[in-house]
Amino acid sequence: MSWGTELWDQFDNLEKHTQWGIDTLEKCIKFVKERTEIELSYAKQLRNLSKKYQPKKNSKEEEEYKYTSCKAFISTLNEMNDYAGQHEVISENMASQIIVDLARYVQELKQERKSNFHDGRKAQQHIETCWKQLESSKRRFERDCKEADRAQQYFEKMDADINVTKADVEKARQQAQIRHQMAEDSKADYSSILQKFNHEQHEYYHTHIPNIFQKIQEMEERRIVRIGESMKTYAEVDRQVIPIIGKCLDGIVKAAESIDQKNDSQLVIEAYKSGFEPPGDIEFEDYTQPMKRTVSDNSLSNSRGEGKPDLKFGGKSKGKLWPFIKKNKGATPEDFSNLPPEQRRKKLQQKVDELSKEIQKEMDQRDAITKMKDVYLKNPQMGDPASLDHKLAEVSQNIEKLRLETQKFEAWLAEVEGRLPARSEQARRQSGLYDSQNPPTVNNCAQDRESSPDGSYTEEQSQESEVKVLATDFDDEFDDEEPLPAIGTCKALYTFEGQNEGTISVVEGETLYVIEEDKGDGWTRIRRNEDEEGYVPTSYVEVCLDKNAKDS
Repeated sequence: MSWGTELWDQFDNLEKHTQWGIDTLEKCIKFVKERTEIELSYAKQLRNLSKKYQPKKNSKEEEEYKYTSCKAFISTLNEMNDYAGQHEVISENMASQIIVDLARYVQELKQERKSNFHDGRKAQQHIETCWKQLESSKRRFERDCKEADRAQQYFEKMDADINVTKADVEKARQQAQIRHQMAEDSKADYSSILQKFNHEQHEYYHTHIPNIFQKIQEMEERRIVRIGESMKTYAEVDRQVIPIIGKCLDGIVKAAESIDQKNDSQLVIEAYKSGFEPPGDIEFEDYTQPMKRTVSDNSLSNSRGEGKPDLKFGGKSKGKLWPFIKKNKGATPEDFSNLPPEQRRKKLQQKVDELSKEIQKEMDQRDAITKMKDVYLKNPQMGDPASLDHKLAEVSQNIEKLRLETQKFEAWLAEVEGRLPARSEQARRQSGLYDSQNPPTVNNCAQDRESSPDGSYTEEQSQESEVKVLATDFDDEFDDEEPLPAIGTCKALYTFEGQNEGTISVVEGETLYVIEEDKGDGWTRIRRNEDEEGYVPTSYVEVCLDKNAKDS
């Protein structure tokens, strides 16, 4: 099966077919190129999708990813990012192993095809030239034969005519001989050219054209083989990343299997546990004897469990029940006193850890500057040691400042950790409706509230309305109450913004009177003057009680 013998007369069709083959090859290149673009686009979209759902740094969303289910989701996003990378690998390998290779081969194929068909056309032109020479000699031989025949006939006519002179007859005879000789020469030339043409034609159809068409056939078969190899490469490029993609999917499955619902439930407890205990039973209050009404320790009208009347805070608020004040909507207190005990302890511990890291960072920086200064002292040409004194002093000041800040938070933390184990009966009622009027501790700031999902408190409307009614009942009773006597003095260690009702603002270094010491709830009752008194956190003041007060 050879194109040279089977298709010896199909030169034009072969030319069209081979051009179609090149077009097909270029179509394959275009197909693979578009596939690489799709893979890149898909990989980009997967990466953007993974990035979109990654938790933002330093955000509340990042804190939520401590749960195993969220960690598994993050692992899935990371695996999808790696999955996208494999599609980029597919695109790169297809571009380098198929597109570049085929594009180079197409150029070589076009050049080879052009050369083969150029040789074919050259052979065609040669045989056509030989054919034209043959036709020309044939026509010349035919013309010379006719001329010789006419000259012979004219000679014979002249020779038979008696009126023609002998000289004319001789002239006609010579002319006939010349024509006859010319016919013989044309015959010999025609015969020679005919033999040459037959030889050239035989070479053309049995040697030249078969060889050229054989080269074209081999070229076309190589093109077909190359398309097949490219298809195999196309599949292999995909197959090579399947194991890695499988590992990505296995990673997603492993992440899903790592989800621990019990652990997540425990994390919810740790995140939102207030540290309070459920309220106990409310004692019966006997109102059958109006004149001798006994007020229980858990009555709303009882002040700090000692039978003291409710304080007129600031000399203006008339007997309002401080445990039921609304949550301050302003900034979070520095000591996190707006949080329940357990949550406050975690926040304070977190703050202490952060400050410790900052101190360590500053100390490392100080050590580095000190070493640099030593180097400068030993090698003055490298720098001036005195130029580092200012920076060293600045770092030392920062360390001292951070240590003072740490001590402040550690004091609050120690106070909270000291308060958590022992809770009074009143503390157990801090989420109930009928609470005592004890001032709130630093741990819980505003009692009788329900813990909301974010660790803060909300207040029931029914509680607020009932408190207002009860407060009104006691207004007249406490309006004329005499102010409590001072039992000592105190000095404010820190500035405290008394934003909640029942508290009083103090400035660091200020000296005030103590009218009621801490009863174990973390608050001390103080007075600035006759019209300004309230509660401050005990940890914020340094108390000095009178000797008589201590003895009593």
